[in-house]
Amino acid sequence: MSDHPAPPPAPTTGTEVPQPGAARKLVAVLLGLTAVVTLMLCAFALPSVNGGPHRVPIGVSGPQAAAQSLQKTLDGDEWNVTVYDSVEALTSAVEDREITGGLVLAPEGVDVYTATAGAPMAGSALTALANSVAAEQQTKPTLHELAPFPEDDPRGAGFSSAALPLVFGGMIPAVLLTRLFPGHAGLRTRLAGAALFSLFAGASVAAFLQWGTGSLAGDYGITALGLSLGMAALSLTFIGLEALTGMAGFGIGAAVMMLLGNPLSGLGTGPYWLPGGWAAVGQLLPPGASGSLLRANAFFDGTGAGAPALVLTAWVVLGLALILIADRRGAKAVRTGAASAKPAAPVPSV
Repeated sequence: MSDHPAPPPAPTTGTEVPQPGAARKLVAVLLGLTAVVTLMLCAFALPSVNGGPHRVPIGVSGPQAAAQSLQKTLDGDEWNVTVYDSVEALTSAVEDREITGGLVLAPEGVDVYTATAGAPMAGSALTALANSVAAEQQTKPTLHELAPFPEDDPRGAGFSSAALPLVFGGMIPAVLLTRLFPGHAGLRTRLAGAALFSLFAGASVAAFLQWGTGSLAGDYGITALGLSLGMAALSLTFIGLEALTGMAGFGIGAAVMMLLGNPLSGLGTGPYWLPGGWAAVGQLLPPGASGSLLRANAFFDGTGAGAPALVLTAWVVLGLALILIADRRGAKAVRTGAASAKPAAPVPSV
């Protein structure tokens, strides 16, 4: 063994040596963030750029020859035209949400029937179409609004602004509850918390939109329950994804709802303003279904609420199924851990 003392450590210059692979990791992170920003731009910009009337269902009534001629002229990529025998039949179809509006032809002019609360952009496009038809007769159209937004919010601004709160109303409680009550031990607490939060938040949002901004009409209790169902569909699904697959699953679910569900919800325009395939996808995701359910309950006395309510119920069932699977898996892991930690029985001495 040498008696020489160990050499002193080399003096540091104050400049840290980069970790191996740090440059590659930085490049990967930057490329990933760029891809996320680009995807967000595509998700929000493409529906707007490609927005417009896409097979919007409308009705036409009047003298049979004139109505059928107009149907033949309009029926195509923008309008899906149905001829009705009478004004009463056409207006009933609008109120039952079979069509978004209609034109009634008469020798003295054109009457246009709209339901702005059901499809705002389609209603505006139909009014513009009525102006063109009336101009050919050298008259002006007479507008009849069958389902308007409330007087306190005639443009539906408050209704349209509910899109992001509906998404974050499901996402934020899932994150907070997961942080506060982590692991298998807190899973059932997270489930109860998400369900209760959905009820409280649905009641609060409905009250604010109905009485605070005057943006909603209809029965408050039904509207609040519909909003609660939408928030439960999101929060329970997020909690189930996190419990079963960790934060990676939560992140994928959040990306789908933010990048697809929100821009394709059609909350501000109505679903007919999006291309057919995009509109269908949007209505199958919780934000779109929540918006359609809110529209039906708030302005049409529940007409058309069945399909979006069924979609949201299916998402709630999916979330509960994920939570149940995660709960059983966690319970099994706890039992396995307890069994492995149990001390072995002592060997009796001879």
